[in-house]
Amino acid sequence: MLELAILGFLAEAPLPGHELRRRVSQLTGYTRPVSDGSLYPAINRLAKAGLIERRAAPATGTARYVLSLTPAGRADMLQRLREPADHEITDFTRFYIVLAFLSHLPDAAERHAVLRRRLEFLEEPASFFYDNERPLRAEEIADPYRRGMLLTARATSRAERTWLREALGEKPPAFDTARSECDPHAPAAPAS
Repeated sequence: MLELAILGFLAEAPLPGHELRRRVSQLTGYTRPVSDGSLYPAINRLAKAGLIERRAAPATGTARYVLSLTPAGRADMLQRLREPADHEITDFTRFYIVLAFLSHLPDAAERHAVLRRRLEFLEEPASFFYDNERPLRAEEIADPYRRGMLLTARATSRAERTWLREALGEKPPAFDTARSECDPHAPAAPAS
């Protein structure tokens, strides 16, 4: 995903290495800080593959350079956005990097296909904790910290699903009386 972030930022404008590092760090830093030991090897791989160009920028100092996206780099970035790997759809941080640059895809149908994959993933019942194969809901967890994890994840998932439906131009599902909320992770409502 580091490579997609590099390609995505360079699709917006050529950047010096230190500015690219700052932008990538701001995008991913709160969950996965970007070190020089990972960023600069990624830049070198992309340059060697012909996806980005490195040009000297004498006005910024002797050791400074500016990076720009090549036509091959743009094509590669668009392909990565069109067909993200499954783990790029299911992993929160990885998906947000895809989302940060999804507007670069010129075709709305392709953008919607990516959003639909994420929505389908979020609508599957899931948990951090299971009883055999059955996902446990927050209300079934005695540990207050694990319960907090599930409640926070439920709220985040609900908000993201609402936004995804809006972005796709879909109406939210009708209220399901078998659930206390329109949420696959919500506990069933008491029978009347």
